[in-house]
Amino acid sequence: MTKRFNVELSNKVKELPPYLFARIDQLKKEAKDKGMDIIDLGIGDPDLPTPKNIIEALKKASEDPQNHRYPSYSGMNKFREIAAKWYEKRFGPSFNPETEILSLIGSKEGIANIPFAFVNFDDVVLIPNPGYPVYNSSTIFSGGKPYIMPLKKENNFLPDLDCIPEEIAKKAKIMFINYPNNPTSASCGLDFFKKAVDFAFKYNVIVCHDAAYSEIFYDGCKTPSLFEVNGAKEVGIEFHSLSKTYNMTGWRIGFAIGNKEIVGGLGKIKTNIDSGVFQAVQFAAIEALSCDQKIVEEMRNIYQSRRDIMAEGLQKAGFDITKPKATFYMWIPCPKNFTSEKLTTHILQNLGIVTTPGNGFGKHGEGYIRVSLTTPSEKLKEAVERLKKINI
Repeated sequence: MTKRFNVELSNKVKELPPYLFARIDQLKKEAKDKGMDIIDLGIGDPDLPTPKNIIEALKKASEDPQNHRYPSYSGMNKFREIAAKWYEKRFGPSFNPETEILSLIGSKEGIANIPFAFVNFDDVVLIPNPGYPVYNSSTIFSGGKPYIMPLKKENNFLPDLDCIPEEIAKKAKIMFINYPNNPTSASCGLDFFKKAVDFAFKYNVIVCHDAAYSEIFYDGCKTPSLFEVNGAKEVGIEFHSLSKTYNMTGWRIGFAIGNKEIVGGLGKIKTNIDSGVFQAVQFAAIEALSCDQKIVEEMRNIYQSRRDIMAEGLQKAGFDITKPKATFYMWIPCPKNFTSEKLTTHILQNLGIVTTPGNGFGKHGEGYIRVSLTTPSEKLKEAVERLKKINI
């Protein structure tokens, strides 16, 4: 008699929505099998290389045996000091690098872990929708209850905090916000951050601001930080990433900055889960944050040029699109008679262009598709020409 062993996933894992790119991957494979030349505008992974000076800093640091040992849980003092200086120069407010800054294995890791520090079973977490899927999944893993804050075009893709019921607000522990926004590419001003801070004080809610795209802005429209608002430092934490700013997605380094008790709470979770960031990578990050930031400006100029190519091309192809002011995404309304998935499938099967269906970021993303600009201009121009040839 053969023995059988039954493997069953936890209820929390079963609660997770379907993997966003599973269906796209299958359609992409089918298109490739047919011999199609695929242009992938689906995933936001920079195609531009990490600047050479950052790579050289890694090479030098990786040869030092001192960097082969366990790193500090909270990050090297030097890294946190440089992060504090970078932040102050960019946004204005100053922070204590010893108690108010924490190294992260990429900002995604910090976002995923912070609910474990503050959310008890059945506590509410306020989540933007459409939004980065990690806000929802980390809430589920921590035992919290996600409450959706819809991001609608008529409200400039900002959550309407006045529409959150009183009984929900009183149960909330964390509110996630993300500007510049993925996937909508929307930006916000200090007026919205002030509303968020006022809401946080009123209901004792921690504001977690995902600022991964803070340096991807266009037309000279610099994006603000949460902490430029008075009182934000008492209620908030902000997550910064070197992934998008310096084309370092695979390097996995970022930092959290904010209220020392909130940063400290996240730090307690991390000391029990990970062993910090490889010190050689931290030395590379120090070089990135402290070097001439013209490297970032050059990268922005490339993305801005790509944005213009796509926006003008999409308009000529019949799409109702305006040029985004930030991020390297474009949030495109679907034409009539097309759902997000139907349009994504239609474009891939007929044109060989991979896009992302908006409903993959939550139900309020239905009616949109997301296009990434992390592809060379020549490929974007080809994508535009293909789009012109089909009757959408």
